[in-house]
Amino acid sequence: MFEREGPIKLLSGTANRALSEDIARHLGIALTAADVGRFANGEIRIRILDNVRGCDVFILQPTSFPVNDNLMELLLLIDAARRASARRVTAVTPFYGYSRQDRKERGREPISAKLVANLMATAGAHRLLTIDLHMPQLQGFFDIPVDNLQSAPTFATALRKKELDNLMIVSPDARGVHRARQMAKMLGAPLGFIDKRITELGMPEVVHVIGNVKNRRVVILDDLIDTGKTVARAVQSVSHLGATAVYVAATHPVLSGSATALLSQLPLEDILLTDTIPIADLSPNMHIISMAPLLAEAIMRIHENLSVSSLFDV
Repeated sequence: MFEREGPIKLLSGTANRALSEDIARHLGIALTAADVGRFANGEIRIRILDNVRGCDVFILQPTSFPVNDNLMELLLLIDAARRASARRVTAVTPFYGYSRQDRKERGREPISAKLVANLMATAGAHRLLTIDLHMPQLQGFFDIPVDNLQSAPTFATALRKKELDNLMIVSPDARGVHRARQMAKMLGAPLGFIDKRITELGMPEVVHVIGNVKNRRVVILDDLIDTGKTVARAVQSVSHLGATAVYVAATHPVLSGSATALLSQLPLEDILLTDTIPIADLSPNMHIISMAPLLAEAIMRIHENLSVSSLFDV
């Protein structure tokens, strides 16, 4: 029988306090008290107010906007827990910032996703718990264990409740096909994807829609929505080809700039998002699905040395 890693403690940064509180409720514990603030010169000030010596510490902090502030806050929380003699420190980072900078597109560019992975391990994290990394192979950037949870089952459950027929799951680009394939399998729906190219000006351009979307209810599934331009072009493409209704499901609502306004203008039945990143301004067709139950279950399984991957056995 495995030995537990000491009492469980859940710490929260400032990036998504509401999600942290929701996870704590599902776990039946109180959040561990911590003082997270700023010095007069803008430097981040961290102090853990409760004793975490010998404890199994989980620190929830997505590295969303403002990315650099939230990342630095996470690193300092990890360091504080390590120096307070926590037995194990798990970074619970539902949204992993810098994940799209995972390779050198041109010469003399950094691989930022790898650098951030190194920083987290150097700070003292023993493990990473995240949701829908931009690409699954990012797990290989870490020298510590990574549990990459999947939102597809959660979205599939939400779509089943709508009792929609004639569904088709479409990935807005080839890189996301693995994610769309999983949900298509769960719903018994056909799979399609969009052959997207990036122009010299950095704009997404639809070249082909692979799969017959005519007379189907199409669900466009992506890991994140940033500016909304990729989703907008995908919606326009499948609508032009005869889709009878279009839905969007995306895990991480980054929603930079005027993304919310753009999405509100699209001919969409529904936009399903999760709470990995807090949203200040929801449009009427946006609906939030909480990831707190899934994260709480994963945290408890990690704490008790049980399988996390079995959560997604189909």
